[in-house]
Amino acid sequence: MAFTLPNDWPQVLEEELKQPYLQKLKAFLEEERSQHTVFPAESDLFSALKLTSYQEVKVLLLGQDPYHNDGQAHGLSFSVRPGVSHPPSLRNMFKELQEDLGHTPPKDGYLAPWAQQGVLMLNAVLTVRAHQANSHKNKGWEKFTDAVIRAVNAKTDPVVFVLWGNYAKKKKKWIDTERHIIVESAHPSPLSARAGFFGSRPYSTINRALREAGQTEIDWRIVD
Repeated sequence: MAFTLPNDWPQVLEEELKQPYLQKLKAFLEEERSQHTVFPAESDLFSALKLTSYQEVKVLLLGQDPYHNDGQAHGLSFSVRPGVSHPPSLRNMFKELQEDLGHTPPKDGYLAPWAQQGVLMLNAVLTVRAHQANSHKNKGWEKFTDAVIRAVNAKTDPVVFVLWGNYAKKKKKWIDTERHIIVESAHPSPLSARAGFFGSRPYSTINRALREAGQTEIDWRIVD
């Protein structure tokens, strides 16, 4: 398999794509796909980079691990394809969206409209073995996605980094907080949503930060 990045990402990550660890990661993924079901499909691997070019990134919404049940993961953090029932974290995101901005939770959990407005919906690990959460952690993906975060950090225009939960907050070390804005809270998963995600009003906070930076706000509505 080849790591063929879409849009302007090959130029941005040119040096990273030469790193030896990526060859090991590719070999691991080829072996995994030959013996197991791996999500997302290879064609969806870089959906986040395909839907949001480097030039267009103004928000980075960081997830951790792709959904590991059938038909869910398609390369965007927290998103599922149209017609797929909402996983608990996404359900809680929509609850908070309604509380924050009054938008009725949509039937579909397909978040591509956010990505198309400049929200880079990046998971820290881009693949997972079916039905085995975190099965592809520490195989090299974290190095690659850290490089993506560092590249976004290098942008001159302010970017809003959305860090939900302790895992995401560890990525603050890559972010220049004098130039960029961090929006952080508990994770929207059922385990932690009531411990600080509900009531955090992330969507209006992100839009306020974008407005203050002279950027266009995100229209968070998902129209069914």
